[in-house]
Amino acid sequence: MSDQHPPSSSTIHPDIIRTHILTRLDGATLASASCASRELNSMSSREELWANICHATWPSTDDPRLSHVISTFPDGPRSFFSNAFPLIDVLQTSTSVVDNNSRPSELISAVDIHYRDNLIFTKVVETETVSAWFRCSPFRIDMLEPKDTCPTPVPHPETEDSCRELAEELTLSWILIDPSGRRAVNLSSHKPVIVQRHWLSGEVHARFAAIVGGERGTPREVVNCGIVVTWGGGGEGRGMQVREVSLQVEDAEGMYLDGKDSLVILKRALESRERRKRIREEGARRRFEEFVEKKRERKERMMRREGRLDMLCVTFGVFLFASLGLFLVFR
Repeated sequence: MSDQHPPSSSTIHPDIIRTHILTRLDGATLASASCASRELNSMSSREELWANICHATWPSTDDPRLSHVISTFPDGPRSFFSNAFPLIDVLQTSTSVVDNNSRPSELISAVDIHYRDNLIFTKVVETETVSAWFRCSPFRIDMLEPKDTCPTPVPHPETEDSCRELAEELTLSWILIDPSGRRAVNLSSHKPVIVQRHWLSGEVHARFAAIVGGERGTPREVVNCGIVVTWGGGGEGRGMQVREVSLQVEDAEGMYLDGKDSLVILKRALESRERRKRIREEGARRRFEEFVEKKRERKERMMRREGRLDMLCVTFGVFLFASLGLFLVFR
């Protein structure tokens, strides 16, 4: 019996490959397939194919303004996917100064949240970055107005075990886009680094994080681009409501950066090539835990310094008081 070999791409009609094979692949698989041969690379470079993949991966990219911005990327949706699909890895710190004129004048946030692979929240928000108010105020992007809510099928977790189970069933993508620079970066850890239930209010907080490098030799040497999703309500067969989806940038001292300093960090993240195909969730959690540990150690060092300073002030005060007493006695 003769050996049988699977047919090569050259023996399959190109129309079959284009319409029945490539259209069934996800983005990562299609990108790998395009590297197999020049023929496959040519067939997989169609803009419509990558636009469909972007919409399937991130429903928020179906927004008309965002679709237009994506079309301006060097290779259109294909370039956008290569920017946004890899989650950001730890960046190298830098001492270079970022030119104010090269900073993005606008940021677009495209957020998609899935629960058990089902879409439960999607939204696009545009943020201007040129006003004095933005540059001087604490940086924060909110996807919902203060009184807005979004109903979901997510059940309210009553125990720590159910919180851990919820962390395994949630995924979030926060793609930050610089429309003028035609760049994008995914600032999410994909799955939550921690899910907590507030003991008093009952609100549930799911935290996602991207730990990135900042300015060497400062508290911003390593920063956390932290995303918080807050749920409320639920119980008795009703799902919880999303009440908050926000992004802030936090340094190693636990201080939230203002718009000006956050823009420096985010610009470096947008320009960075240090990204992986998919960071494993345990790796993201580990880096978040290391960041929290650094915060704790830094806080303890500051408390020790303040304690020594307080002791020095008390000692100096006692010395002055004693000197004054001796002066009055022997006067």
